Amino acid sequence: MNGFDYLAHYSDEIKQQVQQLSQAGKLAEYLTKRHPELHQIRSDKALWDYTQALKQTYLRQSNPLAKVCFDDKISLSHQALGLHTYAARKQGHKLKTKNEIRISSRLKRAPEAFLRMLVVHELAHLKEKEHNKAFYKLCTYMEPDYHQLEFELRLYLSLLDANQDPYPA
Repeated sequence: MNGFDYLAHYSDEIKQQVQQLSQAGKLAEYLTKRHPELHQIRSDKALWDYTQALKQTYLRQSNPLAKVCFDDKISLSHQALGLHTYAARKQGHKLKTKNEIRISSRLKRAPEAFLRMLVVHELAHLKEKEHNKAFYKLCTYMEPDYHQLEFELRLYLSLLDANQDPYPA
């Protein structure tokens, strides 16, 4: 389906509805009605604070984060908008794990709900490494609208790729 590569695994019925909205010029309007404002998190420090607040609310007992930042190098060539990395290091007799979350800089200008959904996704990897049933259950625990927001983020990215930014500067 041209222009909607992000929706490849959705049903043909949903893809057809999205295409109809797009052809009618109402896709951007749909997103701006659902999410009228962009978030104001522009720095790595602000992203760290935002992520730590979510972590403290939902995953207080999980492993600590060493770093949270926006990353210009993350692109869809990674098949991701965010990356959770961890490295195990041996220190004496102990095994230490260092966790990092990197969020694509493409989300510096996005609605807060999309950023939240992606941060929740990456935080869930602190507990569940694989994308399995337990992982998505944890995501929906932290963000009840997780699946809807993921879909809308895919719509937003489709619009950006078509040079139809619903939130012009």
